[in-house]
Amino acid sequence: MDGWVPNPNAKPFLPRRKRNAGRFPGITTNISKQRCLSKCLQAGLVVVLLATVIINITFILDTSRRLQQDVVPKPDAFEHHGGEGGDLTVGGGTRKGHTVSLEVISSKDKVFVSVDGTPVLQDEGFDVNRGIHVIVLNQATGSLMAKRVFDTYSQQEDESMVLFLNMVSPGRIIVLTVKDEASFQLKQAARGFLKKLGSEEIDKLGWRDTWALVTKKGGSKIAEGHSKAPNLSTWGEKVALEAQIPLSDRSEAECKWPNDEVGKRRRTFCSKVEGYGSVCTCDDAAPINLTPDALRDNKVSDVPVAVIASDRPHYLYRMLRTLLSTPGANPKMVTVFIDGYFEEPLAVTKLFGLRGIQHTPLGVKNARISQHYKASLTATFNLYPEAQFAIVIEEDLDVSPDFFNYFSQTRELLEEDPSLYCISAWNDQGYEHSCKDPSLLYRVETMPGLGWMLKRSLYKEELEQQWPSPEKQWDWDMWMRTSYVRKERECIIPDISRTFHFGSKGLNMNPYFQDLYFKKHSIVAQAGVQLKDVDKMKKEPYEEVVKGLIKSAKLVDHSLDPCDDNFIPPKDETSDKEQVYLMFMKMDSASDFKVWKHIAKCYHIWDLDVRGFHKSMWRLYLKGSHLLLIGSPASAYSSFKPADLQPISVNTTRPVKS
Repeated sequence: MDGWVPNPNAKPFLPRRKRNAGRFPGITTNISKQRCLSKCLQAGLVVVLLATVIINITFILDTSRRLQQDVVPKPDAFEHHGGEGGDLTVGGGTRKGHTVSLEVISSKDKVFVSVDGTPVLQDEGFDVNRGIHVIVLNQATGSLMAKRVFDTYSQQEDESMVLFLNMVSPGRIIVLTVKDEASFQLKQAARGFLKKLGSEEIDKLGWRDTWALVTKKGGSKIAEGHSKAPNLSTWGEKVALEAQIPLSDRSEAECKWPNDEVGKRRRTFCSKVEGYGSVCTCDDAAPINLTPDALRDNKVSDVPVAVIASDRPHYLYRMLRTLLSTPGANPKMVTVFIDGYFEEPLAVTKLFGLRGIQHTPLGVKNARISQHYKASLTATFNLYPEAQFAIVIEEDLDVSPDFFNYFSQTRELLEEDPSLYCISAWNDQGYEHSCKDPSLLYRVETMPGLGWMLKRSLYKEELEQQWPSPEKQWDWDMWMRTSYVRKERECIIPDISRTFHFGSKGLNMNPYFQDLYFKKHSIVAQAGVQLKDVDKMKKEPYEEVVKGLIKSAKLVDHSLDPCDDNFIPPKDETSDKEQVYLMFMKMDSASDFKVWKHIAKCYHIWDLDVRGFHKSMWRLYLKGSHLLLIGSPASAYSSFKPADLQPISVNTTRPVKS
């Protein structure tokens, strides 16, 4: 340091802050202003937050204070407002405590119900969900317990509505409101029932009138509104009701069921949903732990049963009660698969103590149904890894007392005969007039479904891998009937079905279609039917059975029209021997169904597509006699046709009467 000499050319040292300030004199002032503004904004936000908290606390305390007070109402506790231009009649009542506020609207294209300002029904759009909408509320809590719609423009919907309302427990609050049109098929019996519920206007309900009713089951009417349509081409004006309804004590809305496991299941179910009748009655309630008779030599006790369900809980309830009452039923092997996260079907499942699995929907319409079947089958074989078979049944089917007995006797066929595709409980042609023998079996080239059993190996090795993807709008059962999937295999079916299709509502179903094609199907009514010649249902023995029948059969008069009433001679009631008749019809190829469809329509059996045949031959009963219909020359059995016999063709038959 002693030798250090300062550099006279060096610039003097300045601190960074001062140096920058000298270069940019406005920066320091701007930074200070920004910091001040930021702090002011933060302080303002804190003040707003504190004010919000104080207001919320004040509101909560005030609400709690009001809820704790007992309100003494005026003698007339109900407030009612009629529709615009409509007639209005009201009922009175005595208020006992807290109330629930209802708003109800009926109109051409909208129905609406709210409870304490919360919508529980809001259906808008013309010509969608037409008819009478029904809401059921708990009289103690005001909570929604049921929501249904009955298209009383269509046949038999009024009967379904009356049945449902009959199933509702006494004391419940019931709201009925019309959308679009509800009078056309609302017959006098249904109107009389609604009058018993308190309606004074229902007899006046005409074409396109609007109408709404609020009442208590077994009590008095609360409010009602009706607006007459001025002419046939227009609708009544909107009906709007408002009512303040006193809530009952909770003890009045609950039954004193036992506090055991069964009682708890019943209490949980009946406190949430309505419309199930005797299962929720206080006295002598219907059993929910069903104890069916044991099935002797039961070969399907270890076979899982997959119940395919959607959002039709009343169908599911009926189906499960029948299924679990059937001899041979094993509840531990039954699983209900629900397409969607619907609460009520799951509640029905739990009511019976069964396992329920909700499936996330994939696809739309037919594709969604198809994906639900696939997911259900996959889950079934995963849940029961040792199971070599599975029984599949839908929520809208009744089963016969012989259901499990039927599958028990036919299981070995599916196990031993590789030429079989499935065992089905359903005969597409098994109508009341076209089947007869509960012990008789057939082989058919189509897959009927509606209660069927399949092998694990078929699903895991073939169907699961090939199943249509979610974007394909294919019916799963039609896909399974295709030749490249079926691979010339057949299904076993009974002459008389072991299931009955009762569902009249669904994606591909309506009341008209149900009446026309399913209502008159026959179902076995007795238990313990012993099937005959089960071993002869295998591929080779069955051919011998068919050939034997053909050889013993009597040719019908082919000069007659098969649609004539005298085409099949009346059964000889003096003889116990079964008469077999034989008929040949023109069928140029295996896909030529022109004559068959015409004859099927004549005989009032399934005629929408072609089902239930074996090698271009159909078997059924008419007038109590066994009839074999053989397509010629397509069928392998055409060789039995006499050389000079002309097969029946459409040209030789008269038009079918409608």
